[in-house]
Amino acid sequence: MSQDLLADLAPTGTLRAGINMANFLLVSGRTPDGGPKGVAADMAAEIASRLGVPVAYVPFESPGLLADQAANNVWDIGLIGAEPARAEVMSFTAAYVEIEATYLVPAGSPLQTIGDVDKPGVRIAVSARSAYDLYLTRHLEHAELIRADGLNASYDLFVNDHLDALAGLRPRLISDVETLPGARILDGGFTAVQQAIGTPKGREAGFEFLRDFVEEAKSSGLVAQLIERHHVRGLSVAPPA
Repeated sequence: MSQDLLADLAPTGTLRAGINMANFLLVSGRTPDGGPKGVAADMAAEIASRLGVPVAYVPFESPGLLADQAANNVWDIGLIGAEPARAEVMSFTAAYVEIEATYLVPAGSPLQTIGDVDKPGVRIAVSARSAYDLYLTRHLEHAELIRADGLNASYDLFVNDHLDALAGLRPRLISDVETLPGARILDGGFTAVQQAIGTPKGREAGFEFLRDFVEEAKSSGLVAQLIERHHVRGLSVAPPA
């Protein structure tokens, strides 16, 4: 490994991997000491193995908190959804997996399609600073986003405040809809969250390595193998860049 590469990705001698612990698809379990288990953790471990250094996981309770630390030398790589707002401080690879985001609506709702949701007076519960919150913030023209701190809180907000829709990742909404008699998940999605690997801006050698690693991990079948290993439903291998 070149010294420039190691200086970018393992300046402390260890690859510090920022992990969004709230993503139940990419962090599908915990180790005995509370660390992450799942596709994201294994991707980080594989990168560290190829660099010839150990990996240390730096957990965050939300992707927004992870992104906030991009300039503070807390982590070397961050495994979160790629979004333009985050790309101001992070360099992102292409996605390695995609997750469809859509809406859940309550019993008796007149909303039938994705397009129906973006209408005046419609209130949408959403997990604050999630990738799909950032997407909706950019694209909604009429509906109002009502934010809560985390997935469970956004569900509670939707139910308790009788909101018109709950935005979320389809796999999570599939479990949520079972708790609400008469509720429906709308067909299709408003976006597919692009789960990628980022590194703080300015680490060019490190970014080039990560970019090539992600493409090889997809084409070789590694990403598909990790999805199968952890028995995750709702993740799709992203297409080539």
